[in-house]
Parts: sequence; structure tokens; C-alpha cells
Amino acid sequence: MAENKKKKGKLKRKLTDKYRLVVLNENTFEERFAFKLSRMNVFVLGGIFSILLITGTILLIAFTPIKEYIPGYSSTQLKRDAAKLTFESDSLKNRLAILENYTNAIRPVLTGEITGDDPIDSIQDLARRTEIDERKLDATRQDSLFREKIDSRDRFPLSDELQNKAKVVFFAPITGSITQDFNAENKHFALDIVAKTGTPVKAVADGTVIFAEWTAETGYVIILKHANNFISVYKHNGALLKQQGDLVKSGEAIASVGSTGELTTGPHLHFELWSDGYAVNPTKYIDFE
Repeated sequence: MAENKKKKGKLKRKLTDKYRLVVLNENTFEERFAFKLSRMNVFVLGGIFSILLITGTILLIAFTPIKEYIPGYSSTQLKRDAAKLTFESDSLKNRLAILENYTNAIRPVLTGEITGDDPIDSIQDLARRTEIDERKLDATRQDSLFREKIDSRDRFPLSDELQNKAKVVFFAPITGSITQDFNAENKHFALDIVAKTGTPVKAVADGTVIFAEWTAETGYVIILKHANNFISVYKHNGALLKQQGDLVKSGEAIASVGSTGELTTGPHLHFELWSDGYAVNPTKYIDFE
């Protein structure tokens, strides 16, 4: 016990004994300044300095661009830019596919594979197919062609000309408060209608889905083509219920209200109506009250 106390006393004296650190002028031996230190003081000051150094290094790395140079670390802005580029490339792929399909559709016309005489050729083929009926019914060629013409009209009564003359009746896509009106001067060619998230977005009229994809700025977008060259556009949807090429009926749910895309300001529907390639005020065609 005595030896343990003696050892503890020596250790305590080593830690608490004062030492004088003097700085002298080498030529004149003039004392410049002096420090009184103990081993305990050195340990405490060294520990505090180490803690401050480690803390300062952590703060410097965490709140400055230096952290981006750490192997395996990627900044939030870099991730955001990568996601944006991914969405944009996906949108470009979809647009390229649409352009390729359109080009493939008009290539026969541009190369001369289909000409203006093709309908006459089709009538001649139709006449040849009716020769058997002529023999059976003992009818003249003119009677057979006339009969086929009448049958064709009955079979396809809604021609493009009749469809264009038909008046399109539009219905409101959703019920809600209009927060921003149509303003061509400010280039806001739409109505912003606020509604709860998940509210069904309905087709304003019968039509065909010509676009249903994600875009970086406006989120989930769906576009319908209607009769009389009308096009309706629905942006910032939470989810899409239809795909490109689907036929929809008036009032049928095609999406749900959401807040997707970089330009969104909250759950709402950005609705546009276009006629013959020009944006029109939807309130002139649709009663939103």
C-alpha cells in the first residue's frame, strides 16, 4: 500500500511540477519571454488543440466544396443534374420515336410509292372483285359499282368530312378553383386549376391519346387529339391512367391531380386547349363553374 501511494505521489508530482520555458537572445542572452508549464498543462492544451483541429477539419469538409474531392462522394447538385439529364434524354427518345414513326408514315408519299391515282386503283380492284357477283346476279358493271359505293357509305358513315363538320362539346376536366387565367400577353396559354391530390382528371371530349409521358419541367403530361383539330393538354399530373394510342371517351378518367415537375407550385392541373395549332382560352369553350 505504501509503495502504491509513493508511486501515485511521484506521478502526481511529475504531472503538476512547474517548468520554466525561457526564450533568450543568443547574442545578448536577454530574456525575451518565458512560460511556466507543467506536463498536465501540456496534455490539456494539446488535447484542446487536437479537438479544435479535428472539429475545424470536419466543418471545412462538410460545408465547403472540398468534400466533392473525397473519393466516392457525389454532391446533391450533381445528383440533381444527373436526374434532370436522365429525364431530358428519356423525353428526347420519346420525341425521336414519334418523329421516326411520322417519317416512316409519310415516306411512301415522298418517294412516290403512293400517288393520287391509288384510290382509282382501289376502285378498279373493287370492280374486279365484284365481277363474280355480276355473273351470279346478271347485273351490269355500273350497277355493281353503284351498289359497292352505297355499301361503302353505309359501312363507314362517319367520314372525315362529316366529322369535321360535327360540333365538339367540351366538359370541364376537373372541378376546382382557377388560380391563374389564360393570358396570351404573358405567354400563359393555359388555366391553372387547384384541386386535391389524387382527384381524377377527365377527358374534356372524345379523342385519342397522342402523348403520355414524363417531362422534367411539367412532370406527367398527357395530350389528347379531338375532332375539328382540337388538342387538349394536361400537365403536372400525379399519375397517368392512359397510354399513347388509347381511345378515350368524354368524361373518362385519364390521370390524377398531382404536383410533378420542376415548374409546379403545388397540387393543381395545368390545362391547355389548342385549335388548328393556336392556343385558345378554355373558358370560351368550357364552363368551369
